[in-house]
Amino acid sequence: MPSDSACFAFYCSGHGYGHATRVSALTSHLLSLHPPPTVHIVSSAPKHVFSDSVALGAFYRYAEIDPVVVQPLAYRVDRQKSVRVLRSFLDQKDQKVDEESRWLQDIEADCVLSDAVFLGFLAANKAQLPSILVTNFTFDSVYSYLSASFIDQSRSRQHHSSSLTSHIETEPDTSISAEELDPLVSQIFDGYRHADLLLRLPGAIPIPAFAAKPQLPATDWIDSATGTFHIPIISHLTEDPAAYTLHTSIPFPSIPLKPKARAALSAPLLVRLPSHDIYTPAGRSRVLDSIGVPNQLHDPSTTKILVVSFGGQVIHRPAHSRTSSRLGSGTITPSGTENYPQPSGDSFPTTLRQSLTALDLTGKKHPSALHPLRIPRISTPSHIYIPGAPSPASKATMASSSSSPVFQTIPPTPTLVQDGFQSNAAVIEPEGQFVPDSSWIVIVCGVSESKGWHARGRTLDSDDLSGPNIASDAADGCEDDELPEGFYIAPKNIYMPDLMAIGDVLLGKLGYGTVSECVESCTPFVYVSRPLFVEEHGLRILLSREGVGVEMDHEEYEAGNWAGKIAEAWQKGSKRKLERRNGQHAEDRKEQGREMAEFIVEWTRKWAQ
Repeated sequence: MPSDSACFAFYCSGHGYGHATRVSALTSHLLSLHPPPTVHIVSSAPKHVFSDSVALGAFYRYAEIDPVVVQPLAYRVDRQKSVRVLRSFLDQKDQKVDEESRWLQDIEADCVLSDAVFLGFLAANKAQLPSILVTNFTFDSVYSYLSASFIDQSRSRQHHSSSLTSHIETEPDTSISAEELDPLVSQIFDGYRHADLLLRLPGAIPIPAFAAKPQLPATDWIDSATGTFHIPIISHLTEDPAAYTLHTSIPFPSIPLKPKARAALSAPLLVRLPSHDIYTPAGRSRVLDSIGVPNQLHDPSTTKILVVSFGGQVIHRPAHSRTSSRLGSGTITPSGTENYPQPSGDSFPTTLRQSLTALDLTGKKHPSALHPLRIPRISTPSHIYIPGAPSPASKATMASSSSSPVFQTIPPTPTLVQDGFQSNAAVIEPEGQFVPDSSWIVIVCGVSESKGWHARGRTLDSDDLSGPNIASDAADGCEDDELPEGFYIAPKNIYMPDLMAIGDVLLGKLGYGTVSECVESCTPFVYVSRPLFVEEHGLRILLSREGVGVEMDHEEYEAGNWAGKIAEAWQKGSKRKLERRNGQHAEDRKEQGREMAEFIVEWTRKWAQ
């Protein structure tokens, strides 16, 4: 490693938005150092989601480096197909490790960073490089939880709707036996065991490849009566990870003892920051103008904003909805939470640099102070199609003509549609109303082509397949092919931290990206749970501790009966949200990120010594 610079390979899971946002955030912090290191991002996520860090000089390389959980819809998991995809990936694991280790040598990497890609640690070990896991969860836990005995009962319900309606068909939910899962999960676990340092992000669940306890299976962590973590698991998560008893290091192939012992430390919240002017009237208007919101609705004292961010749903206009629509002008291309103890490792009373001194080259460890086709029409007189969002709990009696799985990439990949059926869209059948009153507007993320809203017969191109794009295919001569009043479509390239800053409430699914941006912007979060994602339990704790979370039942969401939960979230979180806009509750995320980046570079330098 040269004295003045380092070369990092940063492996990023292609599974979700949160991985990409935090990899991009940390890479940007690394590249802001003087002198900046070299950073190569490796991911199956598309290049544009790393645009912030690429603009600063990061290199991007596309590679299929991890399996993905198969999600026919945004809060559904197809367990059987997920296991088949995992098994197929593991069959290629050794070949991929060989390819990646050679590439690491070719670029003369000094260290491997990985946001939950287990393959990266196997490749690093083979190339005899140190490696750092930066995450709040690992996929051995995710796949282990597919053996949960509960069944997603919502799949058995049926929905009958009139005229143009999307038809949802998902296979019945069935648990995977431990006998089938364990040999597969053990290979993922073994990959993570090769990592040398854990920087555990907020919103964490147990990381079994580092801490000796608690062990897998992940199903043992959950109290089936309450649907939450057992008390000992919560206690484990509130401890400083530097105090955990860890599994020992796995040596390099030709070196019997690594120069540093394994370590686990808490890391600060990695989150993209909003634009510097976003809390000014000009900054707010800049974003709203890009969406097509008229000037008279820019005043936050008279207009409140609900941001809907799922990707992929169908919304039926309520019967009492007014008829005029609000169309964005931007170009489009792609019950509450529980109270938990405060984790000691997340309060950040000292810097990462101080934590670095707690780890010496002999491997002694001291408690760390680090805390810190054909496309169906996008709108009709009674429907709105919004790509990639949570599925409905119900499904139509008619089977979808497409049985292809949808892999949850970034953004969600649209299902190819045949015979006019949109097989991966949720059906929202309003029985109540979307928002509490007429002072609210709704900005929806993930809809394609606002300028081509009334376009006829557009087909997908290659760019569509990398983003949540559904083009319009309106009924011939339909004058009412429009959104309900007060709905606006955000451009694909909308900068989400800015939208979260001007938004008053977010409606979406629990994921690190959305939770972290809600915490940063003090935005109340109404979320629809994904019961088969064990990661959610850690994010609920984070949201309870540092934000406002209100859970919406699947049935409420699918009925379009949102207004009550939106009002509840605003009532709970409005004071803090308004204070944030006035400059309060601002964390120095830039300084925390800089210290984390400096820590990583210094840790790598000491390893090389």
